[in-house]
Amino acid sequence: MIAKVIVDVPVSQTDRPFDYLIPDDLEPVVEPGMRVVVPFGPRKLLGFVVGKEQHSELKKIKPIESVVDHTPVLTDELLELGSWLSETALCFTVSAYLAMLPAVMKANYKKYISVADDKALQENYPGVYDFMTKQQKPVEWESIVKNQPSYLKDLQNGIKKGWLSVEQKVEDKRKEKRVKMISPADYINLHKALEDMDKRAEKQKKVLRFFLNRSQNEPAVLSELLKELGVSRPSVKGLVDKGYLIEQEVEQFRDAYARSDIKPTSALTLTDEQEEVLKPIEEDIASGHHHVYLCHGVTGSGKTEIYLQAIEKVINMGKEAIVLVPEIALTPQMVHRFKGRFGSEVAVMHSGLNKGEKYDEWRKIHTGKVRVVVGARSAVFAPFKNLGIIIIDEEHETSYKQEENPRYHARDVAIFRGTFHNCPVVLGSATPALESFARAQKGVYRLASLAKRINNQSMPEVMMIDMREEIRNGNRSMFSKVLHDKLLDRLDKSEQSVLFLNRRGYSTFVMCRDCGHVIQCPHCDISLTYHRRHAELKCHYCGYQESLPNSCPSCQSEHIRYFGSGTQKVEEALTRMIPEARVLRMDVDTTRRKGSHEKLLKAFGDGKADILLGTQMIAKGLDFPNVTLVGVLAADTMLHLPDFRASEKTFQLLTQVSGRAGRHEKKGEVVVQSYTPDHYAIVHAGNHDYNGFYNQEMRERQSHRYPPYYFLALVTVSHTEFPKVVDVTESITNVLKQSLTQTAQILGPVAPPIPRIKDRYRYQCMIKYKNEPNLLNVLNKIQSHYQEAFTKDNLHISIDVNPFILM
Repeated sequence: MIAKVIVDVPVSQTDRPFDYLIPDDLEPVVEPGMRVVVPFGPRKLLGFVVGKEQHSELKKIKPIESVVDHTPVLTDELLELGSWLSETALCFTVSAYLAMLPAVMKANYKKYISVADDKALQENYPGVYDFMTKQQKPVEWESIVKNQPSYLKDLQNGIKKGWLSVEQKVEDKRKEKRVKMISPADYINLHKALEDMDKRAEKQKKVLRFFLNRSQNEPAVLSELLKELGVSRPSVKGLVDKGYLIEQEVEQFRDAYARSDIKPTSALTLTDEQEEVLKPIEEDIASGHHHVYLCHGVTGSGKTEIYLQAIEKVINMGKEAIVLVPEIALTPQMVHRFKGRFGSEVAVMHSGLNKGEKYDEWRKIHTGKVRVVVGARSAVFAPFKNLGIIIIDEEHETSYKQEENPRYHARDVAIFRGTFHNCPVVLGSATPALESFARAQKGVYRLASLAKRINNQSMPEVMMIDMREEIRNGNRSMFSKVLHDKLLDRLDKSEQSVLFLNRRGYSTFVMCRDCGHVIQCPHCDISLTYHRRHAELKCHYCGYQESLPNSCPSCQSEHIRYFGSGTQKVEEALTRMIPEARVLRMDVDTTRRKGSHEKLLKAFGDGKADILLGTQMIAKGLDFPNVTLVGVLAADTMLHLPDFRASEKTFQLLTQVSGRAGRHEKKGEVVVQSYTPDHYAIVHAGNHDYNGFYNQEMRERQSHRYPPYYFLALVTVSHTEFPKVVDVTESITNVLKQSLTQTAQILGPVAPPIPRIKDRYRYQCMIKYKNEPNLLNVLNKIQSHYQEAFTKDNLHISIDVNPFILM
């Protein structure tokens, strides 16, 4: 039998299956979807088996060396999905497959050196010979590079002469967690042992009583047993040696939520509006039909309960469900809702888990131990075999688009999988992406609307504050008088407030008042942000940081001032202005440590703070009954970015933030501070008018030929030398003009708004098109042509079809 294998070399020349002979002993084992180790030239590489055949056209075929997995890690559907992604997202097939697996399963290639000719090596390089024979086993090349660099030249010569041999091993970083378990050998013996035990062996008696009080043969984790009883390891070992207890090492899944206090919940009674939305979805689940539903419901309209009841139907039919939520909305609150309803049937996948926890959550899905996965973008690849529904909450979120290869959108992958499994896909949002709403208007998606909040609770009242007027009236504070008064009012009533500012740090830039010099990042064309806590300037693009200078680097003046306001500065101003208020700040800087996100939200939920101040991570998914005021400090932060989606993102963010107020019995209020309060995105957000915004924004998009009226593709070239970047981008633009139809509009080449990041210059060209059947083919050829230059000349080219970030 011949195996068709995609090898782990992401270049265009190897982006196809290679034939390998399946050795007789591996023939019953090897299946499509498994990972294998294969010889590839002088190296050994990891590869994915994508098919099996009886014969090969090649005469000389190398055999597979070993099998990495005992069962396929990719289903037939995921293999098919990988090749579809490679065509549509212009990525290598192996990159698509690797994106579907946890990080610990990516190959780790290690080179080992061993002695091949003792005599010759001892005569010519006695130092190397002594070093190698002391090790008594093959030595890892990396450890020699690190610890014995003086031997490198001799080692390389020894390898060339054949006195030393090199072996490459393919390993992955998986490590199953194993724990020691203790269980009773025989209960009758335990009773007898307790009676006969020496009076002085009090600790051993304690252990025996512990097991006698447990239910029959229920084992205990050794580390937990020692901690709970306050006994030492030898006390337990003595009982094991005497044959009263049995010690075994067993594999255990890591569970990040094991210690969470999650209370079981049951289904709620739906409103007539919710019933109307759920009914056709349930009919599709029962009959096995695929439709895409756009569930457009105002914030607090009960979309999550619809998801939960649809999933219940799926589970009762013995099928599985995927629920995607944006990373920043994947709060403990959201996880607890699903775990509370479905308990141990739920796996959770997000970036807050460590590699081991992610791997174990993936294994629970892979081995069929769970039937629901709740996770961020990559959870769309969960290896379920019998999907009954896929739900994407907050479907408008740009984080569903992956910005590195493979540049897929989770929505497209979900629809591919929904079509394959004949199951519904539900897209939910209070502010759907214009592309999705346009498809629903055309009938491509089915529109399901929820116009009212649960319990007919009114939408929060929104007040627009013109900050230009505040300045005219002599108020130079970052808080308007109205917002200040309302914050004090909430303190008096013991109610909570949420303040939103989409900028972290203390100031957005630092400038010299004498010469106007702004301190820039030396590696990127962007100003450094001042973080007050450590008196540091940081680049939010490449991570560069430096201490704040005492004088201007350009003119040595001491008049350095901070401009713009970040969350740190707002926090400081708040504590000065309302010293009695307890403020919690939530941004990237305060949530770096594992579990800090959960701790901050729990503290706020428990009423340990009056004001929650944060960036966009507080805009979504939070539901606190006592929050009655939301303040937006600078509504125009995103409005003036050079991005055609700037108005849409502003409208979405303002609507989402406003939705955090008055979600329960208490009435909510929202105060939006802006320097452009008459902009239509801000006006419509204040009126909770999605349709009004949609109609106006669609007119803008049509007149400027932007999605959803046109499709986009963006080609970005980067290199350390500026002339090289311009040259290559110009030649790509010429190829596109010659290869595409007259209706395609090719813009550029131009430098993007941030022309240099991490010491690499960037240049772009954009394609706007309605129907270009040859486009993917042309872009593929361009990518392949520059592939060699990428390795030789450090040139990098990225092609993004339907891009979301244009900066």
